[in-house]
Amino acid sequence: MCRLSVVLSAALLLVTACAGESEAPRPPAQAVGERYVNLGDSYASGTGVLPLQQDSPFLCFRSTRNYATLVAERTGRVLTDVSCARAATEHLTAGQFEGAPPQFDALTEDTELVTMMIGGNDNGAFGQSIGLCGAAAAATPPDSCADDISALRDKIATATAPALVTAVRQIRQRAPRASVLLIGYPWILPARTGCYPDVPVAARDVPSVHDLQRHLNAAIGRAAAAAPGVRYVDMAGVSDGHDSCRSEGTRWVEPARNRAASVSAVGGLHPNAAGQRAIAEQVLAALN
Repeated sequence: MCRLSVVLSAALLLVTACAGESEAPRPPAQAVGERYVNLGDSYASGTGVLPLQQDSPFLCFRSTRNYATLVAERTGRVLTDVSCARAATEHLTAGQFEGAPPQFDALTEDTELVTMMIGGNDNGAFGQSIGLCGAAAAATPPDSCADDISALRDKIATATAPALVTAVRQIRQRAPRASVLLIGYPWILPARTGCYPDVPVAARDVPSVHDLQRHLNAAIGRAAAAAPGVRYVDMAGVSDGHDSCRSEGTRWVEPARNRAASVSAVGGLHPNAAGQRAIAEQVLAALN
């Protein structure tokens, strides 16, 4: 995610939508005009998929084609999108940087739908896992990052999971009328075999990184189950076979290297346009 060190390109490449794409199912017509708030990190903001929302802080990298925008367009909901690249659960209640106030400030008693996709930046789950595994793979002789991944997995249990439960409770307090959807992350890597160096994780460590993501998604699912009126949108099952090691046109998440030409310089290890559409379809299905 955006915890990874990134050098911004001087020119960002424009995303073009594929012609002839089928639309996801449309929720009932009574959704038109409902107030909708999207919360979360770079996976929620659509980092890497251009063009950007004009009123978005540049460093939030909010895409005009992220899943929340697609859901709002297809249902007639009125969207307030405060998702932001590099956001962690702490940024739900504390400002991230100037121009990016606490995301929960967008919630009101009149909010009728909330989507949230967050947790991957907490305690360095995604960024550190790829960074540490990349360093291990490049070492001479090559090393394993399994112990590092185990430590990150423990942090999901001891810190990220309770932070998610608290966040859901606060959403319910601030937006008591809202339907709330917590969205899990699509697979970054397959279960067993990777694609080093396009994703810098050695083959021996791919199962550990995959398992780390499984633990994070499970924590998100448990947080949703712990509160009334909150549902979990599972992206793991539907994204199987669409990870970043698949061919262009099949993958929903871009690799760190050899990305598609339609993905901007910050889009590595993030959902591409097809991935954002896939998340939107699952959200829409959950709303039906």
